[in-house]
Amino acid sequence: METGQPPGQWDVPPPPATPPRAMTDIELRVSKRLLWVGAAAYPLRNIARVYTFTLRPKRKEAVFRFMSRTGIILAVAIGLSIIGGLISLASSSSGPYESEQSGGSGLIVFVWLCSGAALIYFFVEMLSVVTAPSHYVLAIETAGPSTAMVTSRTPQHLDQLVGYVAGALENPDTEFQVTVEQLTINSPTNYHFGDNVNMYGGSGNVGIAA
Repeated sequence: METGQPPGQWDVPPPPATPPRAMTDIELRVSKRLLWVGAAAYPLRNIARVYTFTLRPKRKEAVFRFMSRTGIILAVAIGLSIIGGLISLASSSSGPYESEQSGGSGLIVFVWLCSGAALIYFFVEMLSVVTAPSHYVLAIETAGPSTAMVTSRTPQHLDQLVGYVAGALENPDTEFQVTVEQLTINSPTNYHFGDNVNMYGGSGNVGIAA
């Protein structure tokens, strides 16, 4: 059967497709006396410190915060329930005014519905911190109010990068390029940031703060 193709062409398998890069992968490179972390550029002369540490969630603080909020919510709910009960009691002693009695009962129901919703919200918030993973990160601090952080599946890789970046600081003409992972966390306030590390860039998912 004629196919119009050279003999033997169908016997050669196509080359494997290049696997796509992960969405969290970014480039860390030194070029022309600039340190690039993704799309952010840091002049080498402005870098004050480069080091690694483990970024841990504030799990204990999250539990204590939830317990404190639970106590406050229950205290307010019980107080408002007592007020609602007194309103119902006063209305029943003054006469059979069903609307006033239902008003006191409605207040109690409303208070406990709102309290239950608030407790569920704060419980989910606590779980998001308690179950959050720790991250081994590479932190790059500048002389100004700016810090960049990246992570990697291989902690030893980050330890080696400290030496590479330090070597580039001593020899500004050095150039290199490696692939790291963007650091993604739910909220910077829910993590311990090591020794005097500040994160800038607002709340929400934080990758590179500058």
